[in-house]
Amino acid sequence: MFTTIQAFVEEWRNVSKNTQRVLDTLTDASLNQGSESNIRPLGQIGWHIATTIHEMISRTGLIFTAPEGEEKAPASAVQIAETYRITSQAMLEAIQNQWTDATLSQASDMYGEQWLNGFTLRVLISHEIHHRGQMFVLMRQAGLRVPDIYGPTREDWIERGIQPLL
Repeated sequence: MFTTIQAFVEEWRNVSKNTQRVLDTLTDASLNQGSESNIRPLGQIGWHIATTIHEMISRTGLIFTAPEGEEKAPASAVQIAETYRITSQAMLEAIQNQWTDATLSQASDMYGEQWLNGFTLRVLISHEIHHRGQMFVLMRQAGLRVPDIYGPTREDWIERGIQPLL
């Protein structure tokens, strides 16, 4: 749980930068990866990440504008990535302008439960990281190179002349 706005801002900047890198890697051709397996396709997961920011955080009473979107993901990888970019920044600015550290210890109705706002922000970050992991599997299946978020990727090791571990 976050107890200061500054702590959230610092972590969100890192998390959102990494999520943006993942979304910027998507191609229109890759968005349906996974649909043949009867699981949520890659583009739908990306769209879910992009739209959940406003859907979840607006429940706390925070007011910010986010691009309108249907529940179904658009067929444009650029639109998904841009929606995330705009919404992420709008939320961050709204938190810095509308909340104080004390706001983080206030409770809001979150899906029928009372969550402290600082906890909701922690869940938002965990939610994003969870779905990025799902995306990595589908990105690999789609033939995309995954970004080196938490360390070198297989491709990074090969480029460095090191045989990656299996």
